[in-house]
Amino acid sequence: MPKIAEIEDTPNPNAVKFMLKEPLTWGISHSYDNAEEAKSDTLASALFDIEHVTNVFYVDSCLTVTQDGEAHWPQLARLIAVPLREAPAADESSEALVAAAAVVIAGLSPEDQARFDKINAMLDEKIRPYLRSDGGDLHVIGFSGNFLSVHLQGACGSCPSSTSATLISITNLLRTIEPDIEVLSV
Repeated sequence: MPKIAEIEDTPNPNAVKFMLKEPLTWGISHSYDNAEEAKSDTLASALFDIEHVTNVFYVDSCLTVTQDGEAHWPQLARLIAVPLREAPAADESSEALVAAAAVVIAGLSPEDQARFDKINAMLDEKIRPYLRSDGGDLHVIGFSGNFLSVHLQGACGSCPSSTSATLISITNLLRTIEPDIEVLSV
């Protein structure tokens, strides 16, 4: 059962990040925008049962919950803590799933696969750590020609600055290796 180490604000005023003493996963992110999406995930489903919760994102030892802006965070955090403490911590057997979670875009030519691998490596090195520090992440949806489609998750998915400034920053960074790349948020 994960214990809460810290509760941190994020740049998104409607999202809070819970840092845990034990991991919930080993590198595999879980992101849900509603209760229907989360119905097969016990933890996320329990969190959506709490009034005002609108998004649940977790990876490793970090859980980010976004609310509708109508709840008082101290009260909501106490409600969130109950199912979070009841959730099982990740076990060593789930580490094997990390290798299977590599981003795969079907139908890429060998040349485009090599381009995508470079892009994804840069995202892993320069972008994802910063997004995760703010309680979010980035999931690649597709890559075709010069267009990279991404889905911003967790606190980043509903943060006003993510839809503009963060995408511009990602695009500018990726243009250092792919000058004509366009990053689209899905």
